[in-house]
Amino acid sequence: MRSIFTLIFLISCTSLNAQVYDTLVWADEFNIDGSLDTTKWWQQTVLPNGTSWWNGEIQHYTDRDTNANVSAGNLHLTALRESYSNQGVTKDFTSARLNSKFAFTYGRVEVRAKLPTGVGTWPAIWMLGQNIAEIGSYWQVQGYGTTSWPMCGEIDIMEHWGSNQDYVSSAIHSPSSFGGTVNVGGQTVNGASTSFHIYTLEWSETKMVFSVDSVVHYTYEPSTYTSSTWPFEDPQFLLLNIAILPSIDTSFTSSSMEVDYVRVYQQSNLSLEEQARNGIGAVGNPFEHKLFVRLTGASTINLYDITGKLIYSQLHNGSTNLDTEAYAPGLYVLEILQPGFKGYREKVVKR
Repeated sequence: MRSIFTLIFLISCTSLNAQVYDTLVWADEFNIDGSLDTTKWWQQTVLPNGTSWWNGEIQHYTDRDTNANVSAGNLHLTALRESYSNQGVTKDFTSARLNSKFAFTYGRVEVRAKLPTGVGTWPAIWMLGQNIAEIGSYWQVQGYGTTSWPMCGEIDIMEHWGSNQDYVSSAIHSPSSFGGTVNVGGQTVNGASTSFHIYTLEWSETKMVFSVDSVVHYTYEPSTYTSSTWPFEDPQFLLLNIAILPSIDTSFTSSSMEVDYVRVYQQSNLSLEEQARNGIGAVGNPFEHKLFVRLTGASTINLYDITGKLIYSQLHNGSTNLDTEAYAPGLYVLEILQPGFKGYREKVVKR
């Protein structure tokens, strides 16, 4: 079986116009036992207000293998009852909160998971804007934190409350509706904590569709598109966590969310005919010191590294050679934006 890295390098290009999400662009299959892959995940631990987390949560999130590790082909996020002191605060529960070191705009997210149990447990698979200003989050540390919640947008792919066993929920939080949002839907998933199920988000330029095992339970498609109803035109990143609420069962000791895989897909490959018709793209890929980009008029060229960080952005009036001496060998994403054309992306490799 081909590795995820092989599959990624086999991708040649994707069209921003299409909405057929069959190109795998990022994944973790959790096939190597031991600690988390820190090239893909950040363990968020800093108490955002200095003493606690939001929503009345009563746990510490830690960066220990005790709370997040990989074994037998699965990620194990584990909530524990234990006295734990950190940042000058002692709490009676620990858990884990993971941020993906990958952010993207539009596509399909699939997470195959088995959920924890216990009244007072609150596991979630969700997304936040890469631009969220939240102390201790991965993208804040990287310098992206410019926008407060809910203006950054939040996409809840799956939430489950142990007080309502087997009912899973999906929701949208935006400036137009947040907290006890009206933009929510769910379904009963029999055996949510005893067997694996696939939790899916399809995110396009106009709507979001949420499903479990291909059964749709909620679609968000606002009647008007403004920054208040649709702050979802910019990259978002993934989060996995288990929160503990004050209602936690007195007999609770531990429970885990097991994750078989996390996969992100984006648009289908452009055909050679479409590339020729567009008349744009990289010439000579892989490349070494310079990347020649063919253009058909005034275009903005953006270049992103593998984490999704924008490392180059400039308007050009025609085909050009980009000087790439300062960039390390590896995989990059070339984006070309033109007036009247939604865009073109191509994965390029520097030797």
